[in-house]
Amino acid sequence: MTAPKTNERPGTRATLRQFPMSATKARVVLDLIRGEDVQSAREILAGTSREAARVVDKVLASAVANAVNNDGLVAEELYVSACYADEGITMKRFSPRARGRAGRIRKRSCHITVIVTRLDDEALERLRAERSSQAVASRARRVASSRRRERPAREVESVEAEAIVEPVGSETPDSEIEVDGARSEGPEAGEGEAVEVDAGEDGANESDETVADATEESH
Repeated sequence: MTAPKTNERPGTRATLRQFPMSATKARVVLDLIRGEDVQSAREILAGTSREAARVVDKVLASAVANAVNNDGLVAEELYVSACYADEGITMKRFSPRARGRAGRIRKRSCHITVIVTRLDDEALERLRAERSSQAVASRARRVASSRRRERPAREVESVEAEAIVEPVGSETPDSEIEVDGARSEGPEAGEGEAVEVDAGEDGANESDETVADATEESH
């Protein structure tokens, strides 16, 4: 018994007809999402840089909307059961070439079809378990990255706190102040002694002068 035809497969579908793109380019993108759940398919299309990815994403969103609104299904329980691109009409144009010849230009088009179907219970349980494990792993990565960012900030704050507290608790500045005070008092005492010595010398000179005057008068 042969498998059902592509256009007769069960599920909710959405079709885009006569899109100006070759079917070969569209099939490259459709091969990426075939058999994937809707969430994974949207993520794959968002990370694909091809122009067909933008168009296929819109067709997939339309198929999911048809399944939710028309068939009453849940969007998180759907997967891409089939997707294909058929050849559309090809417009023929010509460009002038040398010696009166003409170059043929083929402007191709395609019909893009996406079919979504509900996952069975076993696949649904497996998908939910996988998503929960991914959520736990992503949360663990976020917590680890936030802790790595907070650790250098805490180290900087501790270093700054130590730099602020250390001069206040140390006795080095006080001892330096005392030594400076002693040094500042030393020269003053020395100057005082020098003044007293000078006064003594002046007194001795005056006594010598009085003795000399007395001897002259006696004579």
